[in-house]
Amino acid sequence: MGAVVADDGPSGVKAPDGGWGWAVLFGCFIITGFSYAFPKAVSVFFKELIREFGIGYSDTAWISSILLAMLYGTGPLCSVCVNRFGCRPVMLVGGLFASMGMVIASFCTSIVQIYLTAGVITGLGLALNFQPSLIMLNRYFDKRRPLANGLSAAGSPVFLCALSPLGQILQHEYGWRGGFLILGGMLLNCCVCGALMRPLEPPKNSEATKEPAEKKVKKKLLDFSVFKDGGFVIYALAASIMVLGLFVPPVFVVSYAKDLGYQDTKAAFLLTILGFIDIFARPICGMVAGLKWVRPRCVYLFSFAMIFNGFTDLMGSMSVDYGGLVVFCIFFGISYGMVGALQFEVLMAIVGTQKFSSAIGLVLLAEAMAVLIGPPSAGKKRRKLLDATGRYMFVFIIAGIEVTTSALVLALGNFFCIKKKSEEPHTKEEAAEREELNKSENKSPEDAKVDSIEVEQFLKDEPEKNGEVVTNPETCV
Repeated sequence: MGAVVADDGPSGVKAPDGGWGWAVLFGCFIITGFSYAFPKAVSVFFKELIREFGIGYSDTAWISSILLAMLYGTGPLCSVCVNRFGCRPVMLVGGLFASMGMVIASFCTSIVQIYLTAGVITGLGLALNFQPSLIMLNRYFDKRRPLANGLSAAGSPVFLCALSPLGQILQHEYGWRGGFLILGGMLLNCCVCGALMRPLEPPKNSEATKEPAEKKVKKKLLDFSVFKDGGFVIYALAASIMVLGLFVPPVFVVSYAKDLGYQDTKAAFLLTILGFIDIFARPICGMVAGLKWVRPRCVYLFSFAMIFNGFTDLMGSMSVDYGGLVVFCIFFGISYGMVGALQFEVLMAIVGTQKFSSAIGLVLLAEAMAVLIGPPSAGKKRRKLLDATGRYMFVFIIAGIEVTTSALVLALGNFFCIKKKSEEPHTKEEAAEREELNKSENKSPEDAKVDSIEVEQFLKDEPEKNGEVVTNPETCV
């Protein structure tokens, strides 16, 4: 990509782990809630759209599909924008896009126009908010980062429980046009969250402020060097397999209950149970992941969460009554919350702060491609399987196998393929950053001198390794 001054965050600045970081966490909570819950909340207007435009349910379902495709598929574009302009400006523009899309959609006269407005424009706006908010969270939290990720991820089930009933009320009182208009106004809160993303500034006496301009010019808009990191490649592959089956049970569990002969309200209550458990599972998992013994092994906790989720799907396929589905939703809510709390925490641990803005965009694109082209994941093929067998059991079994496979890829790949990284810096830049962090912690002159001598001696003993990539110590045991 072109050579520009990238917004990688100031080198050598210690994450505050609090202070204004709590405001950033609150903004990330709101953004995560809108990003994941909004595509599902819009579905409550589908009946009105079907009646208005004389179309089928599959035609209206494209709205949610386009929203999700924009959220995942525009990952690299978001990375480029963040690295070029910074998180705050991108989020402010994204908030305007998200709101504008829904407001314009309220005046549409055809379903294609709604695809372009509520689907493409609003989806792009949410994407331009979601990714930068995670990047800022990564910069503001270090020691408390697992907890921060768990709390921000809880925004998804909280907003899902709130937006779906709200959408029904808006539809009943104002119709789908009035509902879209009000939701568009609510999305302006994304701009408020974007304003909270205050960039971290280096200390006034920091060497980072004296960094030569020519060094900054060498930074790229999208850093493809993350593919040299074995840990990132394994994570991207595992995540791509995981998304094939992770979101299937919440989509089919209500229909599963109806197929067993239960009423619509009773069947829909299963999602309420799942969401309620999910709300508490995410922050609790974040607290556990932050424990001293657990955090260096977080990648294996993430693998366990995926195995737990896949095993739950396999057990849920054997449910024959409502009680069995309730038990399934409880355990699925726990495992689903664990996956949601850990997925970005593990990625942050693998690639580090400097490359996270590029890594998350590439991972989201890989997940989007997997959902679109993965043979066993296509919704039509699941429907064909369901129509051919007449049983939801096989749909749940396939989902469980996919998620379990992704867990094995992640765990075994890290255990056998990734070597433990030395805790010492391997480059002059890392050495300088380590020395700057020591200064920021107000170490005594004698201690700083000893650290400087040790780093200098290390660099003499081990020459700079051009092109060699090592993994983060938090990704391996």
